[in-house]
Amino acid sequence: MIIYEGLLQNDETYSPAMLLKMAFISEGIGDFSSGSFYLAKYYDLNPNPRVITKIKTLTEQSNLIGYELNDRDRFLKFLTDLQMEITSVLSFLLILSLILLFVFSKTADKPKYYLPSFFLLILVFFANNFLSEPNTGIVTGSPTLVMDKPTAAGKLLKVAYPGHRVVIKSSKDIWYEVTWENQKGFIKKENITQL
Repeated sequence: MIIYEGLLQNDETYSPAMLLKMAFISEGIGDFSSGSFYLAKYYDLNPNPRVITKIKTLTEQSNLIGYELNDRDRFLKFLTDLQMEITSVLSFLLILSLILLFVFSKTADKPKYYLPSFFLLILVFFANNFLSEPNTGIVTGSPTLVMDKPTAAGKLLKVAYPGHRVVIKSSKDIWYEVTWENQKGFIKKENITQL
């Protein structure tokens, strides 16, 4: 477990099998919050309903937030898994179109011939810079207060317990701006562990 934790924290390298072993060891020693963290990290790699069931068992909660997957999320995961390949193919097509423009520069004198290259340039830029999975975290503090503003004087939206998964939008001082049940909320950083 010490070797696995060193790999995860220091080198930021892990495999799905390693995360499952770490969750099993954590459960065996009674550290259920760490076990649910490793399972949530595994869930980000391999979304599986059985993982959610196990996290519910570890956290003793029946209604966990943030593990719902829709078709948009599955499609985004598919695209982000293939980001390198998509960017490579689009870059190859861009280079090919630029070569063709150079070779046929005398006949390609109208602006419409430059549109495919311009379109491919935009696609390469977006695939390389904006095609990424959302930043997620798991609630590890007990109890965790979800507020409507990044201040203790804000309105309380919910009292959450460990195991809930949230999308982290931004960071403000000691607060994370998160998406909680399709609305904006704020949780203290000390109560969330990033996945």
